[in-house]
Amino acid sequence: MADNLPSDFDVIVIGTGLPESIIAAACSRSGQRVLHVDSKSYYGGNWASFSFSGLLSWLKEYQETNVTTDVVTENSMWQEQILENEEAIVLSSKDQTIQHVEVFCYASQDLHKDVEEAGALQKNHASVTSAHSTEAAEPACLPTAEESLSMGSCEIFAEQSQCGGPGSSPEVNDAEAGEKETQSDAKSSIEESSENLPKVQDNSETPKKNRITYSQIIKEGRRFNIDLVSKLLYSRGLLIDLLIKSNVSRYAEFKNITRILAFREGTVEQVPCSRADVFNSKQLTMVEKRMLMKFLTFCMEYEDHPDEYKEYEETTFSEYLKTQKLTPNLQYFVLHSIAMTSETTSYTVEGLKATKKFLQCLGRYGNTPFLFPLYGQGELPQCFCRMCAVFGGIYCLRHSVQCLVVDKESRKCKAMIDQFGQRIISKHFIIEDSYLSENTCSRVQYRQISRAVLITDGSVLKTDSDQQISILTVPAEEPGSFAVRVIELCSSTMTCMKGTYLVHLTCMSSKTAREDLERVVQKLFTPYTEIEAENEQVEKPRILWALYFNMRDSSDISRDCYNDLPPNVYVCSGPDCGLGNDNAVKQAETLFQQICPNEDFCPAPPNPEDIILDGESSQHEVSESTVIPETNSETPKESTVLGDPEEPSE
Repeated sequence: MADNLPSDFDVIVIGTGLPESIIAAACSRSGQRVLHVDSKSYYGGNWASFSFSGLLSWLKEYQETNVTTDVVTENSMWQEQILENEEAIVLSSKDQTIQHVEVFCYASQDLHKDVEEAGALQKNHASVTSAHSTEAAEPACLPTAEESLSMGSCEIFAEQSQCGGPGSSPEVNDAEAGEKETQSDAKSSIEESSENLPKVQDNSETPKKNRITYSQIIKEGRRFNIDLVSKLLYSRGLLIDLLIKSNVSRYAEFKNITRILAFREGTVEQVPCSRADVFNSKQLTMVEKRMLMKFLTFCMEYEDHPDEYKEYEETTFSEYLKTQKLTPNLQYFVLHSIAMTSETTSYTVEGLKATKKFLQCLGRYGNTPFLFPLYGQGELPQCFCRMCAVFGGIYCLRHSVQCLVVDKESRKCKAMIDQFGQRIISKHFIIEDSYLSENTCSRVQYRQISRAVLITDGSVLKTDSDQQISILTVPAEEPGSFAVRVIELCSSTMTCMKGTYLVHLTCMSSKTAREDLERVVQKLFTPYTEIEAENEQVEKPRILWALYFNMRDSSDISRDCYNDLPPNVYVCSGPDCGLGNDNAVKQAETLFQQICPNEDFCPAPPNPEDIILDGESSQHEVSESTVIPETNSETPKESTVLGDPEEPSE
């Protein structure tokens, strides 16, 4: 057992998801002593990103049903720590947020014994069961956690019994990540004041288009950064504003979403959104162009003209569009690709608000309203963890918490007991929902999110460029089902290897993920087969590998639904089904204001030259824990560096 942690903190944060990481950064920035722990070996929880072998290791965790052998020992350890005037809130030892996991491999399975992921320390001796018969791959095809140690952008920087000291940073020190560290400033120590920003370059040989094998996917596994949750950033959304305000944006870079697509009458087509797109579009007649521009102009100012929509407030946005002299073609585009709302459940004001938000975000960083972070969504929690560490936050991964200790008289939580039996005192406790036990959550009714992740050999809409990043909404077909959001990522996003696309499908669950999403997958893609591999005239892109799973959505759970939580214990939700991250930011700011009332939420760090150390007023020296790397002028090709909100980049 290593040295114990400090025994007294102001704030303890359990879980490293996006809301928790933002709160930890905000509290640390305001001068609070923060301990941030996670029982997992990677950052982000259900917001994380994985390399391919890292994802297989994650899948293996959820397929193992045996209870760990040390549970009884741990229980007796914390029970000895509870005094007569105290009681314990036992935390869950197993994450129950992922269900109905199904894996399919369609690529050629000529897996050799010596195949291994480039840059990995250990070989992945994985054999994959064929899924051409639509049977899920057997658990045996997934490597064990020991066989699959590389975690992509979620490297382990703190061992089970290690922690960072004040001012330490959650740097990547896994030996496997050497290649990625040389490419990205987001993966290097923040204690150095000058680092290169990530460069978008991929020197691997492009696989033959018609011969992508499972061996190649394994070998190029570090080229993949696969998100558990699929989201985009609105260019004028709360998260972008927070990244700029706090200067956390320097730890990441972004790419513009290049295409907004629509699926209509069995075909995929690009939707004109900006003024330039509308007038250059060959899909629309001149009359339709005028109709669309007039309506979009109204949407930007709809709040100033309530008389034009007031009588339709109780009707759906779909019905309202039919009254606005728009052709069916335009109605479809506005509803599904601009407002991105439901035909049956979204009301008029909701649709107008969504359309206005979409239009307001156009032109800030490109010709679409969305941005995507290089290396995946899992970068964002890590960026805020870096900020927290800069201001003294202590980090421990693979560090579980057995229980919270509550004083019977005051009903406040006073301490936590960790896996080693150490009792750590704190004033405030922030915990992610998945760590709460079934007893605490017995009255909670959770929604579910259906997710699918596909590796394909082509785009859903072919163009001259193979580096398109697209978002597509496929409307619901049956009552009770939900529209499916499709986000297609190319290799320049640093989330997949050259010659492939990474496709994320998301919707609210009505059944299992496969039942909810398979029909849409079949409309857009075709399974890879050897016969089709020789035929270049295949109309649909081919699926090489597919994963389906359901994820718990706790975003709408009220605090009152949890049983007997002390007032100084705050619960953060996991990811919601929405496209943006506004819910996570709102949640983080609300909880921060409860902990630190009247404090500024994540202000920008001071300039190093403005910091004066005690007794050294004449010298502008800065301690290591205060230095933040300066932005380097060398930026990835066609990537976006977030600028001042008052001076938007075009």
